[in-house]
Amino acid sequence: MSRARRFETGSLRNLSGDAMHRAAPAILVASGIIQYIGASIAVTLFAAATVGAVAWGRVAVGAGVMMIWRRPKIEWRALGLPALYGIALVTMNVLFYQAIARIPLGTAVALEFIGPVLLAAVIGRGWRILIGIVLAAAGVFMISWVGVDAAAPGVLAGIGFALAAGAAWAVYMWLGSKVAKTGSGPDSLAIGMTIGALLYLPLAIPSFGAILTSPKLLALMVAVGVFSSVVPYVLEVTILTRVPASTFALLNALYPATSLFVGMVLLRQFPSAGEVGGLALISIAVALVTFRPSGSGGRDSRRELGS
Repeated sequence: MSRARRFETGSLRNLSGDAMHRAAPAILVASGIIQYIGASIAVTLFAAATVGAVAWGRVAVGAGVMMIWRRPKIEWRALGLPALYGIALVTMNVLFYQAIARIPLGTAVALEFIGPVLLAAVIGRGWRILIGIVLAAAGVFMISWVGVDAAAPGVLAGIGFALAAGAAWAVYMWLGSKVAKTGSGPDSLAIGMTIGALLYLPLAIPSFGAILTSPKLLALMVAVGVFSSVVPYVLEVTILTRVPASTFALLNALYPATSLFVGMVLLRQFPSAGEVGGLALISIAVALVTFRPSGSGGRDSRRELGS
């Protein structure tokens, strides 16, 4: 058994279902902090290369690290699901980076959460879904028309990119629950990220050379890839193997607050009252549309998310 396999089986994956449920909030908060530290570093790289090149570099570094670590066995006839998973992931990252190049990090993350809310709304039903949709729409209004200056250059485009990233995120979450059920989540993640990086390679051509030729910038790019791609997604895929997809989606409501905190500390992006209000409304919407009473069981929760 390789070191990578021993590490995985000897850590998170050995936790019981109840233990994972208890640990999941802390794990996802840590994952969010690490991920958004990576995003904050990426923002500093936008001055040296195009946004698309930085987004591609994040995924390429992550894919390289994952392939070296996991050394997955590639089954050509079973590449469909990992490929779609990876393409959804890379598309989400590219769109998200376009958003944070134009609007604050916390605002972009809050708007991005509309995607998972709509996914739950399409698949689920009931009064919580309806209230969640209303709150999410109110949150978008608070951010887009009250919280930020829509007349400022690039802001409307940033809002659009964030919402599009949310749609890609919804697809990623749906596919991720299916990948987790195969029992080879990290391996599929490595393969999928590699396929996605190859598909989006043209984004790197115009300006990635500036990063490659600077040791400092290259080190920052590696940090972005590890912090934003490798660590968070491995943790998420591992959690999904033991926690129902609906519980995972509920815990994702912790991410907007995490991104807001990181944005304030590292990027000095202090939100307006409208942005904070919108973020709170969207977080509540996520909690509502993904909540399931304990008696409903994980099977129903997973079925409603399509897995």
